[in-house]
Amino acid sequence: MENLVIPQSVVALTFYALWAIVLVVMIAADRALLVVSGKAQITDFPAGTQHGSASYWRINRAHLNTVENLPVFAALVLAGWVAGLDSATFNQLAMVTVAARVVQSLVHIASGSALAINLRFTALLVQLVCEVWMGVLIFQAAKLF
Repeated sequence: MENLVIPQSVVALTFYALWAIVLVVMIAADRALLVVSGKAQITDFPAGTQHGSASYWRINRAHLNTVENLPVFAALVLAGWVAGLDSATFNQLAMVTVAARVVQSLVHIASGSALAINLRFTALLVQLVCEVWMGVLIFQAAKLF
């Protein structure tokens, strides 16, 4: 079998997906501890409704933010791979996107303060700039401009 060379951007996508899994495991662990300790019933976690402590809800929101942005990032990375983009710039943009997502999640989990909200927004802006840049590189590779 040939050795498949996987671009760093695809590795970044894998990290992004694994980060979403880490966050959902954090939610599950929090819920399990509450149920096992008798502080909550298994039915005390209605979907789409805020429940639990502020920190628990911040983990929940960080997970949802990650999952709702994962398809966009995946589409860009996979389109780049199909287009043969394995440039240092494209790969670095993908890695920075993932790093900014992790920072955004960790800040979200840590605090709901005004400073934390500003830091989260900054991390989101970094991700958006990187993703738009990745899109431009894909269009350039496709000779659309």
